[in-house]
Amino acid sequence: MGLMSGTSLDGVDAALVDFSQPEPALLKKHFLPFDTLLKNELLVLHLSGPDELHRTQIIGNQLASIYAAAVEPLLAQAKSLNIDIKAIGCHGQTIRHCPQQGYSIQVGNASLLAELTGVTVISDFRNRDIAAGGQGAPLVPAFHNSVLRHSDIHRVIVNIGGISNLTNLPPQGDTIGFDCGPGNLLMDAWCEQHTGKSYDDKGAWGSSGNVLPRLLTQLLEEPYFRSPPPKSTGRDLFNMGWLQCKLTGKETPVDVQATLLEFTCKSIVQSIQLYCGDIKEVYLCGGGAHNQALRDRLASLLVNCSIQTTNILGVDSDYMEAIAFAWLAQQNLLGKKANLPKVTGAKHRCVLGTIHPA
Repeated sequence: MGLMSGTSLDGVDAALVDFSQPEPALLKKHFLPFDTLLKNELLVLHLSGPDELHRTQIIGNQLASIYAAAVEPLLAQAKSLNIDIKAIGCHGQTIRHCPQQGYSIQVGNASLLAELTGVTVISDFRNRDIAAGGQGAPLVPAFHNSVLRHSDIHRVIVNIGGISNLTNLPPQGDTIGFDCGPGNLLMDAWCEQHTGKSYDDKGAWGSSGNVLPRLLTQLLEEPYFRSPPPKSTGRDLFNMGWLQCKLTGKETPVDVQATLLEFTCKSIVQSIQLYCGDIKEVYLCGGGAHNQALRDRLASLLVNCSIQTTNILGVDSDYMEAIAFAWLAQQNLLGKKANLPKVTGAKHRCVLGTIHPA
């Protein structure tokens, strides 16, 4: 099983995956949303505050219970099919990602999750790579490389979650991958602040506004975009405080939303153009794949390139990362090294994850 709760803080994706055949088969999937209180508590933990060590442990226990509830229907399905569950690969919830300082923190209390489910849990996938000098992220490109690479066609996989990241899969040569910048993170937060809705459905609100050239230029001038890969980022850099510093206060909210949509698209396209070369196919996954305005804009910027979701390749675009963490758990149990140094910047390949036996 794989569990993923990402930067978007919308909830938990749970996937039951069969790896007995050459292509992974998604047998069962389930999504369990976070409530507003939990989401707000997690947002606060991204910043230093009073008694944060205690609050981090308490919320880790809460997350373990939520993760257990998310896998409950998958466990029931496995039992009815007489399937032996080898392990749960649990990413946990990232609250700090500071590879430059040698750490990344994901909360979720994997030991408690193993106790609640009766299944071995593998967690803490990032820090072994960081110990080897890497970013500890992104980790999913290794799964893309294993499952989605084509021998003749140059593909790029773009995951648009809270943060957008890409995997470059050339027919020959090394796989590379890195975080492009904000995906849905800023758009969702701005939309919720000004409309009360947690996201801009299909990008309809944003597409009704006008892009603000001055603001777009300021956003794209962030030094992160000029730094070469390997690189990774998150809410530690891109957050509402970062955005507010760029605003004059005179902007119309819908025009800011339109600019954030353009910002996400431009940061993805610039990343592809700078580091991926002549590509033929782009496949989208993550929540941003449902944003029709975003997809249309990417298509207009990436001419002579087909843009589809990973569903057409047989991998559910909404559960890509959950499936990937099931795969990472499998690699751990097999003793296989699952990081890609060209992606993370690690000095060498490593077995990723810590085992919490049932």
